[in-house]
Amino acid sequence: MKKVLAKCYIWLLLAMLYAPLLFIAIFSFTESRVLGNWTGFSTKLYTNLFSGGMNGGPSLLAAVENTLLIALIAAVFSTILGTVAAIGIFNLKGRKRQAMQFLNNIPMINPDIITGVSLFLLFVFLKFSQGYVTVILAHITFCTPYVVLSVMPKLSQMNPNIYEAALDLGATPGVALRKVLIPELRPGMISGFIMAFTMSLDDFAVTFFTRGTIGLDTLSTYIYTDARKGGLTPELRPLMTLIFLLVLVLLIIINIRRAKSDNIAK
Repeated sequence: MKKVLAKCYIWLLLAMLYAPLLFIAIFSFTESRVLGNWTGFSTKLYTNLFSGGMNGGPSLLAAVENTLLIALIAAVFSTILGTVAAIGIFNLKGRKRQAMQFLNNIPMINPDIITGVSLFLLFVFLKFSQGYVTVILAHITFCTPYVVLSVMPKLSQMNPNIYEAALDLGATPGVALRKVLIPELRPGMISGFIMAFTMSLDDFAVTFFTRGTIGLDTLSTYIYTDARKGGLTPELRPLMTLIFLLVLVLLIIINIRRAKSDNIAK
C-alpha cells in the first residue's frame, strides 16, 4: 500500500507540474485569443510567430531577441568567471574554503527581489546608465554562483596530481589549465552554462529592477506588461511550447551523453 501511495503521489505531482504545459501546447494549435476556447485546429499562431504578423508585433520579437542575447552573454561570462572562482575556492584550505563556499551559496538562497533591489541601488549609487549593460552585469552576478556549484564536484572528482604532473613536465600554468583542467571540468562547465542560460532566460525580478526606463523588454517583462493590459498575446502559446521543447531536447541530449560517458568510464 505504501508503494502504491508513493507512486500515486509522484504521478499526481508530475501531472500538476506538466498539465499546464500540455494545456498550453494543445491550445497553441487553435486561433482563439482566449486560452481554453477551442475554435478548431490551426497552425496560424505558429505562422504568425515566424512571419512577424502577430498581435504583439515587433515588440514580442524584440523581447525574444533581447532575452536570448542577454542569456547567452551572461551564460558565457558567468561560466568563465564561475570556473575560475571554483578553481580558486577549491585550492583554499580549511575555514577559508568553507567561508567562500558559504558566501557563494548566499546569492542562490537570497530571494530574487532582494538581489534585484540591491543591484538597482548599487547601479544608482555608481551612476550607471541603466539598460543592456546593467541587465547583463546583473545576470552575470546571480548566474555565476550556479556555475561554481556545478564545477566544484568535478574538481573534487579529479585526480589532484594531474595538474602538478603537467607543471613538472614543463607545461606553463596557462597550458596546464587549457590542456588538463578544462577537459576534466568540461562536463561541469557545460552543466553550469546550461543552468546559467536557463536562469537568465527565466529571470524577471532582477531584470525588472535593472533595465531602467529605456523600454528594454525581455520575455518575462513583456509577459508581465502584456498580462497587466488584460490578456496575453496568443502567439505566446506557441512560443512557450517551442521553448519547452528546446529545453527538453537539450536535457535529453545531455543525459544521453552523460550515460555514454559513464559507460565508457566503466
